[in-house]
Amino acid sequence: MDLGLQGKVALVAGGSMGLGKAVATEFAREGARVAICALDDPELPKAADDIRNTTGGDVFAVPADLTDMDEARNFVKKSVEHFGTVDVLVNNAGGPPSVPLMEIGDDLWHFGFKLNLMSTIAMTTAAVPIMKEKKWGRIINMTSISVKQPIDGLILSNTIRSGVIGFAKTLSTELAPYNVTVNSVCPGYTLTDRVRNLSKVVAERENTTPDAIVKRWESTIPMGRLGTPEEFAALVAFLASERSGYITGAAIQIDGGWYKGVM
Repeated sequence: MDLGLQGKVALVAGGSMGLGKAVATEFAREGARVAICALDDPELPKAADDIRNTTGGDVFAVPADLTDMDEARNFVKKSVEHFGTVDVLVNNAGGPPSVPLMEIGDDLWHFGFKLNLMSTIAMTTAAVPIMKEKKWGRIINMTSISVKQPIDGLILSNTIRSGVIGFAKTLSTELAPYNVTVNSVCPGYTLTDRVRNLSKVVAERENTTPDAIVKRWESTIPMGRLGTPEEFAALVAFLASERSGYITGAAIQIDGGWYKGVM
């Protein structure tokens, strides 16, 4: 299937590792020009080189702390200055830590809101005027299955990511007349470093092993395994494509059947 991404400009926040890197790699493989951002550390240029070497694609890396709204906006601004436009924006910034309610102070709440919700608002606000002028665009928010079924121990993530869904659903109506779609993807347990680290945190709390925690998670998934970043990236690439033009305002889970709701 030709996704129509050849030559498009795709911006992937948090693209130096995990799901973000998998998405950026998939875009580059489909012929898109890709900009990624992450904290200014050795992983960012290494990720850009990895994607170039794997796909032969055109990759632009921008150091950015997404908890700073100016830096989040500048990721879009610098990418547009480099490539001349933006067609696809993937809002992704990892997730806040697993901490019980009474151990969360104001600073950690503010960190979580800036990391996931405010960064999404900042990058989207920077990209929307260009997409509206072109009358074409794709905005995709990487959230979590927790927006449909809260995950125990992730009260920060459960709370804040639901705000992203409300923002996206409302914005999808506003931008529909401009042929700009706004969708959210809701991964379940996927084999990333974040999930591995979460298994360690839960294991320490329960005095068991990370492997035991992962096996317990797998036992709750009808497909009997964790997802792969590549499977997730394939869904995002489709939502960014010409073929997905009539899908907007959706929050699509990719979780191996873990979510038990009917909607």
